[in-house]
Amino acid sequence: MLKQFLAIVIFLWMSVGLAWGQVSPKRELRAVWIATVANIDWPSSKNLSSYQQQQEFIRLLDQFKSNGFNAVVVQIRPAADAFYASQLEPWSEYLTGVQGMAPNPYYDPLSFMIEETHKRGMEFHAWFNPYRAAMNATGNVSPTHITRLHPSWFITYDGRKYFDPGIPETRVYVMQVISDVVKRYDIDAVHFDDYFYPYPVPGRDFNDNASYRQFGHGQPRDEWRRANIDSLITRVSASIKAIKPYVKFGISPFGVWRNHDRDFDGSFTHGGQTNYDDLYADVLLWLKKGWIDYVAPQLYWEFNHRLVAYDVLVAWWAQHGYGRQIYIGHGVYKLGTTAPWKNPNELPMQIKAARSLSTVQGSIFYSAKSFAGNPYGIQDSLRTHLYKYPALRPEMAWIKYPLPIAPYFSDAFEKPGGLEIHWADNDTSGLTQQYVLYRFEEKEPVNFNDASKILAIVPQMPDPVWMDASYVKGKNYTYYVTALNRLENESSHDLPLMVTVDANGRRKFIFE
Repeated sequence: MLKQFLAIVIFLWMSVGLAWGQVSPKRELRAVWIATVANIDWPSSKNLSSYQQQQEFIRLLDQFKSNGFNAVVVQIRPAADAFYASQLEPWSEYLTGVQGMAPNPYYDPLSFMIEETHKRGMEFHAWFNPYRAAMNATGNVSPTHITRLHPSWFITYDGRKYFDPGIPETRVYVMQVISDVVKRYDIDAVHFDDYFYPYPVPGRDFNDNASYRQFGHGQPRDEWRRANIDSLITRVSASIKAIKPYVKFGISPFGVWRNHDRDFDGSFTHGGQTNYDDLYADVLLWLKKGWIDYVAPQLYWEFNHRLVAYDVLVAWWAQHGYGRQIYIGHGVYKLGTTAPWKNPNELPMQIKAARSLSTVQGSIFYSAKSFAGNPYGIQDSLRTHLYKYPALRPEMAWIKYPLPIAPYFSDAFEKPGGLEIHWADNDTSGLTQQYVLYRFEEKEPVNFNDASKILAIVPQMPDPVWMDASYVKGKNYTYYVTALNRLENESSHDLPLMVTVDANGRRKFIFE
């Protein structure tokens, strides 16, 4: 009863917060899933040229950047195949139409995507499907595909092939695939979705009898399966941090961990399937142990759903982060599908509800193509209201990384297009990735937590400069600039730049 009472209290608190409006947070993850399997989001077809693929991805980045997003989650390994140059797995068929065939003219899509993403000041989360091996169990795969090299590692289930998580070699192999990417590419995070053991299909068994007999050692099968997934998570986590401690590790689980009727700690929901009981993914354990840096539960239901209500689940997850970060997964693809999802306020209210909870630090949206055509004005809502002001990504205090040195202003010039501001960067360590430029008007309190005072987040450059196009001649302003490292840890600021008018009416630029 206590949990139920807390959930009700939180929901009432959220309702009050939503009614009174919200302040745009200075720090918030704003990300979108870009699915490549079956060409869901990108590339839109297997028949595109390399140039067309690149232009299509650039258009996606520009679209989401203009809508206020600061990260993308891109599926780079949909089914034991690769959207990058790999010695371990063949090129994905979703790039060229034939598994194992490289793009022609040749380019490395992952290197290209990371470079273009970072160029726009956005994070790149590399999305892997750890256990899905073939979307079609009877389809053609490359001669070098792992299902041909080690057929005993796989189980055919519901027309697809999956790695058997119970075989220790599969865990080592998956870890090697991910470690290879972490070593060779400048990704910001490793990301898994909800596919561990496959979703149950009525009347069909996932036949892991052989591996259970060999490796189960008398454990109940459910516990053994969860231990297998736990083992993968710990291996991958340790490997990532050993190679690059600053690379994050995140999981996007199915929205229901367990129902309360099965577990006192579960949510007051009636989900037909759960992470713990059906996918054998004990996500709460991973959070408690600190094996993952963030969790992004897929809450693809509406407010007041009779079985799995968004309001109940967002409050439940807010209580179960155990000090790690929580980003809420929103189902943009649901827009227009049922009466609740024809309400243009459904998604904006979901974002506001998540924001009202101090332990929730952002949102990820599924998926990119669902924004096409601006359904129910969702892009307008983000660009002009919810994501109107830029946001830094949330800090992860448990990942230790040095702070950059504060930059300092060097010059300012009035020009026809506004005020051109220059600053200098003495950081020779290479830690600085971006700058944050703040602007305050005369007599305004200097509050660096007010996102509306962020004039721009500027990429690192040799001679930093920014044109304040909204500068109004005759007004008095005070500017501050700080530096960000790759984990969005912010430096202190040096002395401000003050733009004022002297007694003779002349403009003065004061570098205090």
